[in-house]
Amino acid sequence: MLSVNKRAASFLILAAMLTSSVSCASSVGQADSSEEVTQTGEAPTGSVTAEPAQEAATEPMTQPVEEKTSQAGVKGNVYDVKGRLLVSNGTDSSGRPMRVYADDYAVSFANVVTEMSDGYDTAFNDILSEQQPGTDVGQSIELTIDADVQNAVYDYMQSTNLVGSVVALRTDGSVLAQVSYPSYDPRTVTDQKYDEELAWGKCGNKAFQNFEPGSCFKIMSEVIADKHGFYSCHDEGEWKFDGISIVNWDHDTGSYPVERTLQSAFINSSNIFFAKAFDSIGTDAVLSDLDSIFHFQTPIDCDFGEIKNNVEIYCEDDLRRTAFGQSYVLTCPLYLAALGREAAFGDMVKPFVLKDIVDTNDSTKVLKEGSARSEVIATIPQEYRQNLQDGMRGVAGGLGVYVPQGYSLYAKTGTAETWENDFLYITGCVKNDSDDGSAVYDDYSNYNGSYVIVMQVRNPADHGFEFASHSASLYQGVVNAIVGK
Repeated sequence: MLSVNKRAASFLILAAMLTSSVSCASSVGQADSSEEVTQTGEAPTGSVTAEPAQEAATEPMTQPVEEKTSQAGVKGNVYDVKGRLLVSNGTDSSGRPMRVYADDYAVSFANVVTEMSDGYDTAFNDILSEQQPGTDVGQSIELTIDADVQNAVYDYMQSTNLVGSVVALRTDGSVLAQVSYPSYDPRTVTDQKYDEELAWGKCGNKAFQNFEPGSCFKIMSEVIADKHGFYSCHDEGEWKFDGISIVNWDHDTGSYPVERTLQSAFINSSNIFFAKAFDSIGTDAVLSDLDSIFHFQTPIDCDFGEIKNNVEIYCEDDLRRTAFGQSYVLTCPLYLAALGREAAFGDMVKPFVLKDIVDTNDSTKVLKEGSARSEVIATIPQEYRQNLQDGMRGVAGGLGVYVPQGYSLYAKTGTAETWENDFLYITGCVKNDSDDGSAVYDDYSNYNGSYVIVMQVRNPADHGFEFASHSASLYQGVVNAIVGK
C-alpha cells in the first residue's frame, strides 16, 4: 500500500518537522486534499466519466529460457472476506478497461483500496495482473476485511463527525476493518492513477500515516520499566530541569507530590514516572528493548506494505519525552493495533489483509492461500505480561466502555501533541475470555475470537475533548459497530 512516492512524502514531512524545531508540537503538516468533499464525506457527484487504466505492457517477443508469468490484459477483482465484490472491471466509451467500484462499498473503501490512494489495487498489482491460464484476465483476491463492518464503522464516523481512523484486527492478525473518515467517492474521480492528495490529503488513509502516539506508547514503556526494575519514584506533577519541564496531564488539578508505583503510573498515565524510568534505564537499553520486544525500529513487511516507525534520541530530553510517545516518536494506527494485540496476549503477530487468491471466473474457487496467519514477530517475556495486562484492565475500568458478556476490555489512552493539532487515541482489545490467542482461522464466517480496536480522533476540539479519556463515548460506538457485527 505504501508506495515509493508515499514513503518519500513521509520522510519529507518528517525531515521538515525535525529541522524546524525540537518541540513536540511542530508546525509542519500535510497538504490538504484539493478534492472537494461534501458534508457526507463524499466527493460531489456529477457526470464525470472515470478515465481508463493503462493497459499492461506486453512481454517482449524474445523470451528467456526460464518460464515467465504472463501478465493479464485486465486485472482481477477484489472481494471482501464474505465474497462480496468490491472492485471489478468495466470499459469506457472507447472500449478500454477501467476499474469499477461497487456502489455499496465505494466510499468506505476508497482510501484503502483504490490505485488513486495507493491502496490494495496497487499493493497487490502483481497478483491481480497475473494471467489465469486460458484467459486474458488476472487472478482475483479475497481480503480479510468484512465490508459490512467497514461500512458500519464509516457510517458511525460520518454520523458523529469522527475525523480520523479506526483499525480492527482479529486475534490472528487479520485486518477486519481499516476505516478513515472522511473518504471520497472514487466513481467521480476522472483520473484513476495515483494522486498525492487522495493518498495523503484530508481524504487519505489515516490508518497508515505516522504521527506521535502519545501515551499509547506507555504500553511499551511499562514493560521496559518492569524489565529494568523501575517500580516507584517521586512524582511531583511537574519535573523541571535545564530550564524546561515535563508535566502530567493533571499537574494543575491532581494531588501532588505523590510516591508513584508502576501500576499507578500506567493507569493514571504519569508522564513524569516514565520519563524518569527512561532517564534511569538509558538510551541504548531503551532502543534495544523497543526493537527486541516490540519490533518498533525494524520495519514490518506486511502484505499491504511496510509499517515503518520512527524513534530518534539526540539528548536526555528526547529520551525522557520518548517515554510518553512524544519528541521524535512516530507510528501509525496499524502498528498500534499490532501492539494492542501483543499487550493482550503477549505476542505481536504480523497484520495482514490477503485472505486468498481466487479464480476471477469463480470467486469461490481458491487458487492459492493468502498470507500467513498468526505469524509471531515480537514477544513480551512471560514475567512482564501480567503487570501490563493488569494496568490495561485498570485503564479500561475507568473508561466506562461496555463489552458483551464473556469478553473483557484491555485499553490504553493517548493524547498526542502533533504538528497538526492534538490527536486522541484509544488502543484496546475486546478480548474473548476463552481466547488464548493460539487459534488459526481459515474461515471467518463464525469468528468468535477477540477484537483489537484502535480509534484515532483528529478533531477533538469539535467534540469538546481535551484528553483521550474524554473520547470513551465515541470508542463505545466503534466497539458496538465492530463487535456487534
